[in-house]
Amino acid sequence: MSQAQAHAGLCPARLEPVFSPRPWGSRSLAPFFPQMTDLAEPIGEAWMTGGESRFANGPFAGQRLIDAWPAMPPEWTGASARAESLSADFPLLVKFIFAEEKLSVQVHPGDEYAAEQEAAAGGRGKTEMWYAVRARPGAEVLVGLKPRVTRKSFERAIAEAAAEECLKHVSMRTGDAIFVPAGTAHTIGPGLVLCEIQQHSDLTYRVYDYNRRDAEGRTRPLHIEKALAVMRFGKQEGGKIKPVRIERGGLKRTYLAACRYFATEKWEFSSLVPAESGRGRFELLIFIEGHGTIRWGSDPVEYGPAQVWLIPAALDGCDLVPELRTSMLRTYVPDDMKEISRELAEQGIEEAARARLLHL
Repeated sequence: MSQAQAHAGLCPARLEPVFSPRPWGSRSLAPFFPQMTDLAEPIGEAWMTGGESRFANGPFAGQRLIDAWPAMPPEWTGASARAESLSADFPLLVKFIFAEEKLSVQVHPGDEYAAEQEAAAGGRGKTEMWYAVRARPGAEVLVGLKPRVTRKSFERAIAEAAAEECLKHVSMRTGDAIFVPAGTAHTIGPGLVLCEIQQHSDLTYRVYDYNRRDAEGRTRPLHIEKALAVMRFGKQEGGKIKPVRIERGGLKRTYLAACRYFATEKWEFSSLVPAESGRGRFELLIFIEGHGTIRWGSDPVEYGPAQVWLIPAALDGCDLVPELRTSMLRTYVPDDMKEISRELAEQGIEEAARARLLHL
């Protein structure tokens, strides 16, 4: 396909999920994926923008993201994304996480360590955030080390199978969000459906996995030495997000978090709103609740829950028209953190609140 053909075919493009089994996952993903019930093995993750995810429509329909992304012209990717993404990896990995048991106690490396030690695995660190799509009563996550936890005391806790006792407990309700920078010890508890937005990396260092065994009696590998090398001790920077909400013109807009890897907002609306396309960068729309259409030109497409749509960088005149009240997450790779700060200031958000949202 030529660049001219791809440009002529600019449109919102939906990506199909790829489901990943996990020992802590769920045997039913309803109502988000109603066809996924009575599963033979628990599914923990739906990778919405993984390399194996395929386009459901548009000029790249049927192609895997890992194959299509390097061939996409700047009209789709945005010029800055093309300049910075020299590998085959799409820069944002979006997942839905279905936790019915505790995940392992784990940590992710930052870019510098990953580049030096994990080149074969992509050489990219992993900063992420979670949005609670659903939280049962009593659900919680553990994020960050408690005060006065040192490397020595944490090593001792690992040896005594008490690693999670070193972490801060954070109660979760539907709509809560958590920021997890690289180097932050964490785990996710049962009773949660989370939307995870992260750097496109699968580097996870487990320090404790509750001695879980598969059908053959094997445990999952631990990575204690690497985990201790990248774990942040002392002042912790992750945790529950204190969002900022603004409501104008029928759109309730909640600013969640922005860092160099992603910026994320929640949108809620019951009437037509512009999708703010055509800003020179691609964006992802992650629908949580509601049904409706995405309109551009004369060829609208229908959206629904648990769908992720890629909005091309050069697509203009894109509107969201709900049939049912809709909530979604909008996320993108920022060109400039100062630009985001200026945008927040123009919205009337005070400096102290901007500082909470911006992770520099």
